[in-house]
Amino acid sequence: MAFLFYTMEKGQCFKIGYVAKTHGLKGEVTLIVAEPVDFDSIESVFIELRDSLVPHFISSFSDRGDKVFVKFDDIDTPEKAASLKGGSIYLPKDARPKLKRGEFYDDEVLGFSVVDESLGELGEVTEVSSSGPNRLLTVDVKGKEVLIPINSPFVLSTNKTKKTIKVALPEGFLDI
Repeated sequence: MAFLFYTMEKGQCFKIGYVAKTHGLKGEVTLIVAEPVDFDSIESVFIELRDSLVPHFISSFSDRGDKVFVKFDDIDTPEKAASLKGGSIYLPKDARPKLKRGEFYDDEVLGFSVVDESLGELGEVTEVSSSGPNRLLTVDVKGKEVLIPINSPFVLSTNKTKKTIKVALPEGFLDI
């Protein structure tokens, strides 16, 4: 039987979690999943191994909240499963659910221009991070890193076509 071996570029994918450890004696692994994923609807995932995303086909799984126990095809011993430990798990971007208008995935807004309704263009988004329950835009404002909460009243709108995020920052926010 011939197998088609292919890899995918990270820019075409999004990270959903990582392989935490082996599970059982038949090559199963425990995944820690940070993004909601419907494992019933996917056949495979990409695991980052040696800086490449390698496809792994799912034989079976059981879902327990943020942990998923997975058996992959061709991984049938604890030793083979251990070789996946620590590998980040990715899915193609086109596999993620569509969001409501105005919502976005963190990786979608990297490079977007941030425009304040009073101050004009501030800079571009370099990162989206989480601090507790809050998501933050990291914006390069003239060489200075500024963190802007994504929740309202700060972010007014996101225009994916124009690649802009409109914000309303309180007076003196950039001086902090």
